[in-house]
Parts: sequence; structure tokens; C-alpha cells
Amino acid sequence: MTETMDAAEAHAHEPHEGIGGKLNWLRAGVLGANDGIVSVAGIVVGVAGATANSTAILTAGIAGLVAGAFSMAGGEYVSVSTQRDTEQALLQLEKQELKTMPEAEERELAQIYEAKGLSPELAEEVARELTKKDAFQAHAEAELGIDPDNLTSPWQAAWASLLAFSVGALLPLLAIAWTSVSVRVWACAAAVIVGLTLTGFVSAKLGDAKVGRAILRNVGVGALTMLVTYFVGVLFGTTVG
Repeated sequence: MTETMDAAEAHAHEPHEGIGGKLNWLRAGVLGANDGIVSVAGIVVGVAGATANSTAILTAGIAGLVAGAFSMAGGEYVSVSTQRDTEQALLQLEKQELKTMPEAEERELAQIYEAKGLSPELAEEVARELTKKDAFQAHAEAELGIDPDNLTSPWQAAWASLLAFSVGALLPLLAIAWTSVSVRVWACAAAVIVGLTLTGFVSAKLGDAKVGRAILRNVGVGALTMLVTYFVGVLFGTTVG
């Protein structure tokens, strides 16, 4: 009994609300940075394979960073806006149903909890108590899986994607810009491997996956991207040269 109380006290101050949402945002940020690393690394290494002109390489890399960041931000804004519009429509419908058929909605809420494993009597009691407290909140969370007070912001999602992609993209861009011609491709590759190892590690920890496998997969995709784009650049440079 004492051990149970001690465990409860130990977890009493842990934040239980919004953890899933925060993890999703962090995971999205890691994936955005990962995308920025791989995308811009592929561009600058590919151009470096075609030409030794530093201005051309940097111009392509910066263009890739800007285009990729705004593309991801725009895509995230549209996607989250659509999701938010759908959620708001569902919430409005739920409000209307609670207004026009409250008894049926309370029975529906009881059935949801009964399906989760509660006895019919307890499910009815839970539904009745939650309805008294806040019927709309109870139905939104149990029936729709939506927190009406915490809808995702399209602008927040867009800015997060833009920043995450940009931070990741700066890694290969700076690595290839600040090194000499003879080693810049290798320097870029090394920087990318370090960056992808880090994002692979973080994404594995967030998803409770095997770290080694996640890192190997991450680095493998990045290495393959750079290898293919480099030789495409070499082939193109040889052809037009």
C-alpha cells in the first residue's frame, strides 16, 4: 500500500495533458529538419558534381532552402487548415445534436464508455456526471477525439515546418560553403551524416523504436540521395561541358 502511495505521489506533478500533442510537434520538427538536411544536401552535392563554381553551388543551395521551407510551410498550413475546418464542422454538429436531442446524446456517451469496458450501470453514471459538468467537452473528447479548447493552429504548424526545414538545410549548405573545393563534398557528406544520426536518434527515442535501426535508415537514405545526385551532376556536367 505504501509503495502504491509513493508511486502516486511521484507521478502527481507530472504533466498529463497535452503530452501527445507536444510529442507530435517535436516529431514533426525533427522530420522537418531531416527533410531539410537531405533535400538541400542532394541539391548542393548534385550541383558540385556538375561544376566547381562556388557561386552556382551556393545559389542552388539557397534556392533549395527557400523553396523547400516555404513549400513545407504552405503544405502544412493547407493541411492543418483543412483538418481544423473539419474539426470545427464536427464540433458544430455535436453542439446542435446536444441542443436538439440531449437524452439520445447522453445514451450515446454511455454506450461509448460501455464499449471501452465499463459495466452498463457505471457507464450510465459516468455519462450522467460528465454531462452535468460539461456535455460538449465530454462528447468532443469521447466521441470525436477532439479537444475543443486546443485545436491545432495552421500558422503555428506552418512556422514550425518552415523553421525546422531551414535549420536542417543550413547544415549541408554551410558545410559545403565553408570548405575548400577539394574536400567540400566530403565535408558536406560528413556534416549530413552527423545531422541525420542526430535526427534518427531523436526520432527513435520519441517513437520508442530501436535507435540503431532508425539511425541506419536515416543515414542510408541521406547517403543514397547524395550519391545519386552527385553522379547525376557529374553526368550532366560532363554532357554539357
